[in-house]
Amino acid sequence: MSATLVVTPAAQITARLDRLPMTKHLWVLVLLISLGGWFDTYAIFLTGTIAPGLFAEKIFTPTTVAFFGFTGLASFIAALFTGLFIGTMFLTRFADRFGRRTVFTFSLFFYAICACVMAFQTTAEGVNFWRMMSGLGIGVELVTVDTYISELVPTRMRGRAFAIQQAIGFVAVPTVTFLAWWLVPLVIQGMSGWRWVVWFDVVGAVLVWAVRFALPESPRWLAHHGRQAEAEAVMASIEAKVAAESGQPLPPPGPPAMEDPRRGKLSEAFESHYRTRTIALSVANFFQTVGFYGFANWVPTLLLAKGITVTKSLEYSFIIAFAYPLFPLVSSFLADKIERKWQVCLSCLGIAAFGIAFSTQVDAVPLIVIGAFQTMMNSWLSYSSHNYQAEVFPTRMRASAVGFVYSWSRLSAIFTGFVIAWLLGQFGVAAVFIFIAGAMGMVILSIGVWGPKTNNLALEEISH
Repeated sequence: MSATLVVTPAAQITARLDRLPMTKHLWVLVLLISLGGWFDTYAIFLTGTIAPGLFAEKIFTPTTVAFFGFTGLASFIAALFTGLFIGTMFLTRFADRFGRRTVFTFSLFFYAICACVMAFQTTAEGVNFWRMMSGLGIGVELVTVDTYISELVPTRMRGRAFAIQQAIGFVAVPTVTFLAWWLVPLVIQGMSGWRWVVWFDVVGAVLVWAVRFALPESPRWLAHHGRQAEAEAVMASIEAKVAAESGQPLPPPGPPAMEDPRRGKLSEAFESHYRTRTIALSVANFFQTVGFYGFANWVPTLLLAKGITVTKSLEYSFIIAFAYPLFPLVSSFLADKIERKWQVCLSCLGIAAFGIAFSTQVDAVPLIVIGAFQTMMNSWLSYSSHNYQAEVFPTRMRASAVGFVYSWSRLSAIFTGFVIAWLLGQFGVAAVFIFIAGAMGMVILSIGVWGPKTNNLALEEISH
């Protein structure tokens, strides 16, 4: 890189953060940030769970007459991911410019308004437009959550913090599937049940939005933007609370890592030092969505294709969904012991294997058991990949670069729904999972060969 590496104020903040014990105060910060991720996850997994209600109201159909038909479920999925793509590709840089907390708070409120309006729509066009608009807020939110957590927890605890964050977020999956199982078949106060499932998320999002003002701004971000007094005030407050909770003096900071002092910009992600990881993560994100959302968004519909009734498909989906929060919670103790890039690869291998096994089953017990294992692999991929991509870029451009590479997953998801709908209609469930297995192979190749190692390294060390 052209710039000389120096010890920056942000690197000194990192050294102070990395020596802290992970006490209650730091876990509370992770919890508050994770609550935002909870409603984001709810909104994304809403797609598959309310699909039977959208079919019953004749707003959408399971498959489409034309490949890009806009009256099929695939268009509803595409609308969300179009918004997510725009948000992650073009708007996440606001978190680098205006701060993690500011963008973090605004994006959730924007999502809540758009989702509320969507639930009043009666046409495919209206539902799709407001679903796309809500996706803008979620796209910014997801990247900001990852960036925020990576900058507030010590190096040795990043893996566990992301696993816990994902466990909290994934509680939304059984929640939304239970609400859909209960409410979708009903009409309440003249409104279809799927609309009440959406409004539940909106009310909760507004409540969490109010709580978030208790969060501090990232001291790393403040220091990097020359706001030393504010960074020192935030850092001193964190240190005082951690010291009081630990009951002993804090150890002295280790030597700070040297880093590039330049102001960050997205174009730096394509310079020689970062180009390989930028391309590898972009390719991995493009294909990982096929496996993750190819299963998550389509479980009830895939079960319907196997001849299972609407009520039973939602019931099975609800049982399967419990694996989402349980797996990252249980595996959080191993999250920092296995190199992150290999966690991404192993989870993709599991998604391919269990997906193909799922496609061959017709009985309830094996469908639920294998579906739960498939779900575990999905949750493993989610927390390991979110953690991984938030580590490999420097603070000065972290949100912008993560937003760029992550946006490719949103772009592919726009078209994945149409491909899966076509495969399902033409060749059945087995073809869907063969398609998913091939995509997982591309993720394993890109991350396994070209992804850098990150475990137990300070963020500044990883970045250079």
